[in-house]
Amino acid sequence: MDRLFNSVFVTGGAGYCGSRLVPQLLDRGYKVTVYDIMFFGNDFLPKDNPNLRLIKGDIRDTALLEKSMAGHDAVVSLACISNDASFELDEALSTSVNLDAFEPMVMAAKRAGVQRFIYASSSSVYGVSDKPDVTEDHPLVPLTLYNKYKGMCEPLLNKHADDKFTVVTFRPATVCGYAPRQRLDLSVNILTNHAVNASKITVFGGSQLRPNLHVQDYCDAVQTFLTAPKEKIHKEIFNVGYQNLSIMDIALMVQRVVSEEFPERGKVGIVTTPSDDLRSYHINSDKIKRVLGYAPKFTIEDSVRELCAAFRDGRLPDSMSDDAYFNVKRLKRLQAA
Repeated sequence: MDRLFNSVFVTGGAGYCGSRLVPQLLDRGYKVTVYDIMFFGNDFLPKDNPNLRLIKGDIRDTALLEKSMAGHDAVVSLACISNDASFELDEALSTSVNLDAFEPMVMAAKRAGVQRFIYASSSSVYGVSDKPDVTEDHPLVPLTLYNKYKGMCEPLLNKHADDKFTVVTFRPATVCGYAPRQRLDLSVNILTNHAVNASKITVFGGSQLRPNLHVQDYCDAVQTFLTAPKEKIHKEIFNVGYQNLSIMDIALMVQRVVSEEFPERGKVGIVTTPSDDLRSYHINSDKIKRVLGYAPKFTIEDSVRELCAAFRDGRLPDSMSDDAYFNVKRLKRLQAA
């Protein structure tokens, strides 16, 4: 893919997806600025790369944001208080970061001369749907503030679009797989961690359908939006998901794969328990393939095997206890406000 831009500004670039995306953008020849509050540090980023600039900053600090964005061609907006469970945290924190800061950030990007703004929304905006295929025009039925705010930001972005400011929104499925700043509080990653390190998986509910997306496919989608012609993406929304499986089907797959990867550990047990998290939806990602020729390449099984390799190699120490892997635990400990 040919580059349209030279410099990319990534908010939240020291997060889970950003930690895998940023090195790949650098490898593609982009100059990259990571703007992140660094709650999880940044030692996993390639700091020795002369084309990488790190700025410790809060997206609520619009003045610093605008000054930092100057000279950049594109913004990839990943920063947020991420995942539904994070709203166990202070509601004011989540509201100020995920909603109140968003439109000022978009306007700052526009004033700074940014030409393209790529916004990572979430497929959780659909909430619960029994439709066999949820497409981008499906009504948004948010169940939590997280997915409510994600959906509310989408029209705020489009409002500022014009001929010189291209905007696009994507709604990724639940991300899984290995990244340098690992998260182990997402469904596939949770199940794999417990299967490998506790020899037991607990399934909450089990019948809920959840769409999943390998973190590498997430990175490839962002790179697709950076190189796509303006007329194909401007003010558009794209679902980005791959396999829609029930939580129980994922658990059975994890059980099988972990038993194959660690045969010496014996069989992994599965325990089921009721759940009050009823989010269940099946997203259709045909539009992005039709319009942009993008299709995911990596399966949930690939994610599980990749995580098994990381556990085997010692890349994920203290995975059951270290709060570096768990957003809510870390933010509570830091008393983030």
